[in-house]
Amino acid sequence: MKITDIRTTAVLAPLPRPVRTASGAIERFPLVLIDLSTDAGVEGRAYSLVYLPELLPALERCVAGMAGMVVGRDLSPRALHAHLLQRCRLFGLKGMTGIALGGLDMAIWDAWARARDEPLARALGAESRPVKAYNSVGLYDAASVVEIAEETLAAGYAGLKIKAGFASFAQDLAAIRAARRALGDGTALMVDYNQSLSPPEAMARCRALDDEGLAWIEEPVAADDLGSCARIADAVRTPIQIGENFNGPGEMRAAIAAGAMDLVMPDPQYIHGVTGWLEASALARTAGLPMSSHLFAEAASHLLCATPTADWLEVMDAAGGLRRAPLQLRDGCVTPWDAPGLGLEWDEAAVARHRAG
Repeated sequence: MKITDIRTTAVLAPLPRPVRTASGAIERFPLVLIDLSTDAGVEGRAYSLVYLPELLPALERCVAGMAGMVVGRDLSPRALHAHLLQRCRLFGLKGMTGIALGGLDMAIWDAWARARDEPLARALGAESRPVKAYNSVGLYDAASVVEIAEETLAAGYAGLKIKAGFASFAQDLAAIRAARRALGDGTALMVDYNQSLSPPEAMARCRALDDEGLAWIEEPVAADDLGSCARIADAVRTPIQIGENFNGPGEMRAAIAAGAMDLVMPDPQYIHGVTGWLEASALARTAGLPMSSHLFAEAASHLLCATPTADWLEVMDAAGGLRRAPLQLRDGCVTPWDAPGLGLEWDEAAVARHRAG
């Protein structure tokens, strides 16, 4: 079976509300939808995303250019991944090229699993099962976070992750305590600093949060400052979580060697797709690290089923406004769709409404 065509569609996906972080707000998610066709009539679907709408045209061109390297070749996911790694060796696979690879790899594996008429989790040798899920939201102060916590409980999530990184630690602490009061003790609470703190400030704030009962503190400093991450992880009792910005499994391997985290959460796109995720999950198993996901809940719900140290599924539903079906959330868990591949199907009318101009 050979790949005959890969089409890209740039969209600005709608969100229930903007996602505010310490470095700015995401009003709509800039996505490149990827639709793969084969000579056997089997299709594959996935998407890549970039946080800045100004970079969406560049991402679409990068995905389309890399897609041209695999059209006409056999639908063999690992061989195609190896081919793209080799072709891009001189230029590298960080940033735009890495996320283009990740999106294409997910579409290729989706088509491969569809050709087997199996959900991706089962095609990978795992069984589909419920994966505990948390609601991932933006930066909210102590007054506004209460409504978010109540919505999280009403939706049935097992956890809530809020952004932090206000100008003062007092504001962070007030929001965290307000969220905890609203959630009660039965729902996990996580905090994400989105790399917004200097190492000394991060050390001070993380230490001060040690008695707040947080499931983790995420990315307190720059993602590539593994030395500072390691020092904070060593000094703080609350688990330190990083990983969403690993550009491929090699960077995860380096972070493990540096002792940079207590928990790990690769992004299916940045880690280089399904192929990269499988390598990352083996690294996590060897290191004994609980492994959660970042974004891409459609793919990640399958991948966590095949991850030996699977922990949490993040739900910040970037493509939710463009899909035909909602995620299957019940009793605090998301179960992958019981359909071939990822189970991802576009609502074509919604895609048409939200195409990037």
